[in-house]
Amino acid sequence: MNNIGKFLGEVKLEMSRVVWPKRDEFIGSTIVVVFLVAVLSLYLGVVDFGLNKLVHYIMKIFGA
Repeated sequence: MNNIGKFLGEVKLEMSRVVWPKRDEFIGSTIVVVFLVAVLSLYLGVVDFGLNKLVHYIMKIFGA
């Protein structure tokens, strides 16, 4: 039990040293991350769709 108490005390000490971002920085960063995730998801979806069509076309040609 002594180790757990020591660990939690060190966690509390480290958390007091953290420099948290301001609200506007946090919101701005969140918007950028959400936008980039959406763009990357759309890109990967288009690539996946294209490769799927290509594989089906190749399989159709070779009679698989």
